[in-house]
Amino acid sequence: MNIFLLAAAGLSAAVCLIHTFAGGRTIAVPLLKADLHPVPKYVTYYCWHIVTIVLAVIAVMFALAGVRADSLDLGWVATALVTCFCLLGLAVPPLKKQKYKNMPQGWLFLPIAVLGITGGVL
Repeated sequence: MNIFLLAAAGLSAAVCLIHTFAGGRTIAVPLLKADLHPVPKYVTYYCWHIVTIVLAVIAVMFALAGVRADSLDLGWVATALVTCFCLLGLAVPPLKKQKYKNMPQGWLFLPIAVLGITGGVL
């Protein structure tokens, strides 16, 4: 049993729940109410659901890697994904002249990436 990968699974599940419930109220609901052309509006909403699925699958991958040593490859895939999400989330706000308080996603992935890397090498 790999406690670091299990911790990454728990944090990933928490991020998924934050995205689904808190983010749904503050992002998805206003998006659907916005006066936008239907194509970008509903494509963005579709992408919202894709992200939800990906976040849930990442949590499952970390959990499987945490309880099964022969599934470490899943842990590395999940780690690669969250590391990319982290780097993107840390780069976009300054590039778009936004504040991290309005776009904290990169910081949410940072501890998961650290736990995934730690669990992968130990």
